[in-house]
Amino acid sequence: MLEEISITNFAIIDKLDVTFNAGMTVLTGETGAGKSIIIDAVGLLAGGRGSVDFIRTGEKKAVLQGVYRAENNDKTNQALESLGIDSDDSEIIITREIQANGRNICRINGMIVNLAALKQVGETLIDIHGQNEHQELMDPEKHLGMLDQFDSSVQQYKDDYEQAFKKYQKLNTQLQKYTANEQEWNQRLDMLQFQDKEIEEAQLVPDEDKDLEQKREHLINFQAISDALTNSYQALENEDGSSASDLIGSAMNELDGIAKFEDDYETMAGDVKSAYYTVQDVTNQIRDALDDLEWNEGELDTVEQRLETIRQLKRKYGDSINDILTYHDEIKKELDSMTGDSTNLDDLSNQVQKLYQTVLDKGEKLSEYRHDMAKRLEDRIKVELNQLYMEKTTFKTVFTKLDEPNISGIDQVEFYIQPNPGEDLRPLVKIASGGELSRIMLALKTIFAQSDGVTSIIFDEVDTGVSGRVAQAIADKIHDIAEFSQVLCISHLPQVAAEADNQLFVSKDIVHDRTETKVQRLDYKGRVQEIARMLAGTDVTTLSIEHADELLKMAHSK
Repeated sequence: MLEEISITNFAIIDKLDVTFNAGMTVLTGETGAGKSIIIDAVGLLAGGRGSVDFIRTGEKKAVLQGVYRAENNDKTNQALESLGIDSDDSEIIITREIQANGRNICRINGMIVNLAALKQVGETLIDIHGQNEHQELMDPEKHLGMLDQFDSSVQQYKDDYEQAFKKYQKLNTQLQKYTANEQEWNQRLDMLQFQDKEIEEAQLVPDEDKDLEQKREHLINFQAISDALTNSYQALENEDGSSASDLIGSAMNELDGIAKFEDDYETMAGDVKSAYYTVQDVTNQIRDALDDLEWNEGELDTVEQRLETIRQLKRKYGDSINDILTYHDEIKKELDSMTGDSTNLDDLSNQVQKLYQTVLDKGEKLSEYRHDMAKRLEDRIKVELNQLYMEKTTFKTVFTKLDEPNISGIDQVEFYIQPNPGEDLRPLVKIASGGELSRIMLALKTIFAQSDGVTSIIFDEVDTGVSGRVAQAIADKIHDIAEFSQVLCISHLPQVAAEADNQLFVSKDIVHDRTETKVQRLDYKGRVQEIARMLAGTDVTTLSIEHADELLKMAHSK
């Protein structure tokens, strides 16, 4: 439920804090005092469309904040969880700023969210039913959705059907694309298959071209490498005694003989000895390299051919081996999507036919459940309409089988009514009057309030244009809804005001040449005075006060 709303610099409201209670609360007051502005503010906190026109003249921004309680609202908790918003204590604080530059800043429990997220949460908290809201009944496209609100168990049938339909739709789109341009499809398929095979057969290894380039350089310079190693070995190790190794060995022996006479000689002897062993190690390495050096006349050709293969693939598919491999992954995915589990048009067509039959089967199950729901809804609405003095009206849900299934099912649904006995059932949108539409919508709201799970329902002057016993019936019906959900109601009917559990009086004053809206919670005496004003108009008489007192006592003695 909505516990509190704070409004700052919004329309004619400078600063206003309003607390709300459970049950039915009615907002009354003269036209233009700001009752609907308060409801507009609640609507914006629920994700309604905002505008800079809402900002109070001369101010830079309007700020709205609402505090909600949703302990047992599964839909709200699921919406918050999907958005990653914490709500452990079941208190939800929604803030919305509308700035003069058109920017909106929305927060839920301190977390900044976009407008779509705000609406996702808001529609689980607040249901606003305005004067023109019954126009929803005037759109047959909305009737199926309204029927589905009656019983949440239908959702399992809908989910099952939608899953099958989406799978069918995806494969059927692929089939249509295939058959509509089969030649282009086959050309694309052939090309991708060729490219896949070409890259697959190359068996590329990341960075292998770098290793091949190095090997190629080695092979091209084989003779130079061989000569250098041979000459180096001969210079270091020569049997005639003139090799570098022998000469360094002689020097090492000479210095060893005098090392004991002076530290410098000892250092020299150590350095030469180190050089001697280093030369020995290098000599051995050169000898091993010469032993391993082997010319393979065909190896250079093999390397050149492999590098040419890689160069050809680079020209076609990417600047590097990694780019080629990435492209290969992409075309394999496209091939999978083009072929799926089938390898030809016949296989694909057979799959589509099987899925289509699955859609029809699941659609029939969904349709059967909706027919059952429709009958139960009709029985419930009959009871509600009787209480709203439309006992002679017959309400009927008419099903028409679609030529082709769609995402919603295999039926089109439209509400029909028979206002008077002996007349034909006709589409509600064509024959219902404004008063009938309001009462039918109110009947639906009464029924849906028990299953929707919305914590607050707002009625904004839905009782306009009615009076007498119908007005009292509407008041009773709104109060019935308040047994399942908090109800906030703007009304000019004294019957509705008397039926409410709480009454807020909205007024406006001129302060420093500016209009300001105020809200006052009325006690019993104040309610009598306000309802008397609603009954009598400008001049409140003793009789109107007595009548108001009687209305209140009658309403609260039920």
